[in-house]
Amino acid sequence: MFDWNDLRFFLAVARHGRLVDAARRLGVDHTTVARRITALEQAIGCLLFHRSPRGLTLTESGQRLVGHAERIESETAAISADLAGQDFQISGTVRLATPEAFGSFLVAPNMVRLRQMYPQLNLELVAENQAISLSKREADIAVMLGRPPSGRLYARKLTDYSLGLYASAEYLSRHGPIRAIEDLKGKDFVSYIEDLIALPQLKFVHDVVNDPAVPFRSSSISAQQNAVGAGFGLGLLHHFSACQDPRLIPVLADQVRVERAYWIVLHADLRSIPRVRAVAEFLQLVVDAEKAALLGPSMPDHPTAPDDATALAERRAVLSGQ
Repeated sequence: MFDWNDLRFFLAVARHGRLVDAARRLGVDHTTVARRITALEQAIGCLLFHRSPRGLTLTESGQRLVGHAERIESETAAISADLAGQDFQISGTVRLATPEAFGSFLVAPNMVRLRQMYPQLNLELVAENQAISLSKREADIAVMLGRPPSGRLYARKLTDYSLGLYASAEYLSRHGPIRAIEDLKGKDFVSYIEDLIALPQLKFVHDVVNDPAVPFRSSSISAQQNAVGAGFGLGLLHHFSACQDPRLIPVLADQVRVERAYWIVLHADLRSIPRVRAVAEFLQLVVDAEKAALLGPSMPDHPTAPDDATALAERRAVLSGQ
């Protein structure tokens, strides 16, 4: 009979492909991982990985074992969650992966409220514009810019949101008013670094102007917003972050609107874990409270939900506990 704990090491290697990466994830030395994999193979009586200088790849037997191991992993997590939840206390750690803007401007500012709701809950926020793999357990929950194409995942649309064109008062005073799309020709823009864009939904500057001049690029939307706020140029920014920045002025608000959506995605095996479910519900609470800011101003032929100051204040009062 093999040691069930060895399945943790097996899954880590299956997901990461290298002993060093699996060891880092598990917090052990890579020799420990190698020893536990060897012990598992000997106990089961078959080879689970092909070894090569490039790493480890699953054999046919290893591929068959992945499904069994993941079910055992899920049942183990469910047992832990049930026992820890006997007193209905939400506790433990949840790792949340989000695009940078969502994490920085929506999740982080609401951490006080999350702490008040669940004092024993710890949140690890990975706020990067990179693809994340839930199947490799790189996160418990992911906020994505589109529905994942496949996998044992649960996904639903969290909210729509929009971006608009912004500039600083200083920039507009130096370069004159902008009243039409044609006035954007020759203006400086800030945007993403083209060859570092891992998510196609972030390629939106060309939706607004052909062949824009972009003398400053950054992989960080926060850096882009700060450059626009400092008067460097024009930028397509999230309404929910730009509306909080007094340096920024909307430009062509009735003509320029880029629409996107956020999706919440969980591995199917984690949906019933109380702490994971609590964070997922909290994210919905956050976006509901910020719906007006997320959708931004209406365009003449594109009505949105009411977004007057009173409605926005009422939504935010939900998060503040008033």
